[in-house]
Amino acid sequence: MQNKTTETNCTHSPKLGSYSLVSKAISETISSSQLLIPLISTQICDVAVQAIDVVMMGLLGTQSIASGALGTVAFATAVYVGYGIVSGVGAMAAEAVGTDEPEQVSYILFQGLWLLIIISLPMVLLLWCGGSFSGLIGQDKGDFFLVKSYANAVIWGLPAAIGLLIAKDIASAVNYPQSIAVIAVIGLGLNIPVNYILMFGKFGFPDLGLSGIGWASSFIYWLTFLIAIVLFMFHPKFDKYSFLGNFYQLDPRLIIKLFRIGYPMGIHYGTEIALLNITTLLMGSFGTATLAAHQITIQTVEVFMAIPSAIACTTVARVGYAYGAKDAMGIRVSAFINLAIGAFFSLLVIIIVWEFPKQVVSIFINPDDPNYFNTKATAISFLYIAGFYQFAYGLQMNMTGALLGIQDTKIPMLINLLSFWGSGLGVGYLLAMPLGYGGMGLWWGLVLGPLISSLLLVYRFLFLNRQKGDQIKDVNPAVK
Repeated sequence: MQNKTTETNCTHSPKLGSYSLVSKAISETISSSQLLIPLISTQICDVAVQAIDVVMMGLLGTQSIASGALGTVAFATAVYVGYGIVSGVGAMAAEAVGTDEPEQVSYILFQGLWLLIIISLPMVLLLWCGGSFSGLIGQDKGDFFLVKSYANAVIWGLPAAIGLLIAKDIASAVNYPQSIAVIAVIGLGLNIPVNYILMFGKFGFPDLGLSGIGWASSFIYWLTFLIAIVLFMFHPKFDKYSFLGNFYQLDPRLIIKLFRIGYPMGIHYGTEIALLNITTLLMGSFGTATLAAHQITIQTVEVFMAIPSAIACTTVARVGYAYGAKDAMGIRVSAFINLAIGAFFSLLVIIIVWEFPKQVVSIFINPDDPNYFNTKATAISFLYIAGFYQFAYGLQMNMTGALLGIQDTKIPMLINLLSFWGSGLGVGYLLAMPLGYGGMGLWWGLVLGPLISSLLLVYRFLFLNRQKGDQIKDVNPAVK
C-alpha cells in the first residue's frame, strides 16, 4: 500500500522520491537551510551564555574562574551524556512526522521526558558527590569549597538543561526551530542580570558569589524549559501534535526503545569529552605555554563548532523525516546535502584560522604575560591543525547524525570509540612522545580520529541505506 503523503509546509515536501535527483537536492538544500538558520542562532546563544559566565566568574577573581571551570566541565559532561541517552527522541519524532502521524510526536516527547526523569536522579547524585571528590584529588581547600558550592547549585538545572535540548530536537522535527531560537535569546538576555543579582546579593537576595552563577543557570534552564513546554502545548503552530493530551501516559516499551537508541550516543559523547580531557593532561607535560596554547585552541574550536552542531541536528531531523516517509533516496540526499553544507562552513573556518591566526590568538592572551610570545607562536601552530580538526569532526558529527536519523547508534558508537581512542589517541601519543612532535603530534592525532571515523560512518550509512532501500521498495513500490 502506498504511504500517505505528509502534510506539507515551507520545508517538508511531499514524497522526495517524486522528483528528479537535482530537484531533490535543491529542495533539500532549501529545507535544511530553513532549519539551520534558527538552530545556528540557538547554538550561538548557548556559546555566548558560557562565555558570559566565564567573564562574570572573573569578576570574583582567578580562584573563582579556576573553580568554576572545574564545575562547568563536570556539569557539561553530565548534560551531554544525558542528552545522548535521550537523543532518540528527536529521531523518532522526525520519523513520526515523515509517516504523517503528528499525534505521535507529543507521545514520543513525553516518553522521552519520562526517560529523562529516570536518568536524572542518579546523574544529579553523581554530580553532587563529584563536588566532594574534588577535595580528594589535590584541590586546595578554598578551591574545593568553591567547586562544591558551584556544582551543588548548578546540578539542580541538569534535568531542565537536557530537557531544553530535547525540546530543540522536537522543534526541529516539526519544522519550527524558530520557537527554541527565541527562547534561547530570552535565556541569553536573562543571563547577565540574574547572574549579577545572585552573585552580589542585589534586590534583597543573598550575596552568593560563585554559587550564585550556578543558581542563576539552574533558574534560567528551568524557566526556558518550561516556556518551551508551554509553547508546545498552547501555540497554534503545534495544535495538530496534541501536546496537551499525552503527558500522563507512560509507555515502558517506548521508553526502553528510546534508551536502546540513545545509550550508545551517551557513551559516545562521554568518551569524546574524556578523550579531550586526557589530551589536555598530556599537553601539560610539554610546559605551561603549550598547555595554554592548547586551551586557546580548544576554546576557538568550541566557538566554531556551533555551526557543525546545528547542521548535525538538522541532519537528524531531515534524515529522520525521509526515513519515516519510506524514501531511501531522500534519506541519502538529506544526509549528503547536509554533509556538503557542513563541509562548506568548515572550509570557511579553515580560511579564517589560516588567514587570521594572530588576530584570533590575540583575543585570548594578555601581551604582558611573560610567556606571551611562546604561547602565541604555539597557539598559532595549533590553530593551523585545528582547522583540519573541525573539518574532520564536522564530517563525523554529520554522519553520526545521519545514522541517528535512521536510528542506528550501536555500530557508530563502536566506530567512533575505535577511531578516536585507537587511531586518534594512539597515533597522537606516538607522534607526541616517541617521535618528538610534542603538542602538534597530539593535535594531528585529534584530526586523524574523526577523519577515520567519518569515512567508516559514510560506508556504514551507504550500506544501511542500500539495505533499507530494498526493504522500502518491497513495502512501497511507488518509491523509486
